[in-house]
Amino acid sequence: MKIVILDGATAKGKELNFDFLNRFGDVTYYDTTSKEDVLPRAKDADILVINKIVMDKDTLAECKNLKLITILATGYNIVDIEAAKTLGITVCNVPYYSTNSVAQLTFAFILEFACKLSLHTQSVARGDWQNCKDFAYTLDTLHELCGKTLGIIGYGSIGKKVAQIGKAFGMNVLISTRTPVEGCVSKEEVFKNADFVTLHCPLNEQSKLMINEKSLALFKPTAYLINTARGGLVDENALADALNSGKIAGAALDVLTSEPPEADNPLIHAENCIITPHIGWASLEARVRLLHATEDNVRAFLQNSPINKVN
Repeated sequence: MKIVILDGATAKGKELNFDFLNRFGDVTYYDTTSKEDVLPRAKDADILVINKIVMDKDTLAECKNLKLITILATGYNIVDIEAAKTLGITVCNVPYYSTNSVAQLTFAFILEFACKLSLHTQSVARGDWQNCKDFAYTLDTLHELCGKTLGIIGYGSIGKKVAQIGKAFGMNVLISTRTPVEGCVSKEEVFKNADFVTLHCPLNEQSKLMINEKSLALFKPTAYLINTARGGLVDENALADALNSGKIAGAALDVLTSEPPEADNPLIHAENCIITPHIGWASLEARVRLLHATEDNVRAFLQNSPINKVN
């Protein structure tokens, strides 16, 4: 059984490895794979392990031995699912492994906006506290989360966890979801009323560019946008304009439309915009769960009882 890992670097990190796959077959590992190298490296594999490598219909058709693709992620839009099904290729993902980590990053962003930690840490490092005439000072208005309104778009496992944490802080929680739940409201109600709008929905034709000039116009000028879901949910030019003109108070983004971003991405230097390089899923604990689940996916497939199958 020939197993090929095409882009394992981010999941493995410095702490982990894919040695657990050796028990299932002959393993070939690559940190990353360029578009040009995908087919030469994948064409003889029985099992492919991928993270962000695109497997389109034509590429799949050239992989004559391929029986299983297991994705190091929850999202599976990188694989042509229908083509894989037609070709008899099983595709598996790893659901739920990063729920706690993504929810945690969401609140790291929210707390940064509320407490201005970076602003004050940098001030102390410059010597401002040492030269202060009083025992304390603030450089900007600080806020409590208790009593603020948290608007959640999407109510899957991550959305539910974010709601739970928000309630623990004493926040009022508004939920908008395509599958109605008790008390849910429209996206427009969330945009109009929330102090923090956080996105936790999948990217599809209905949600694509949901944050745009029209929806941003509904936000309160004191509101913040958080996106740890998918970059394509946001019209980046419209968001940059809203930030630079003060129409909203700030944004924190762990995802962008193109990753890595182009040098001229308008959000890189936008006012009061925090950007992290898609780290929400990448805690050690989440990655341990991810690799354990990948091992389970391979084992179950070889036992003719596939799990986490998406096609």
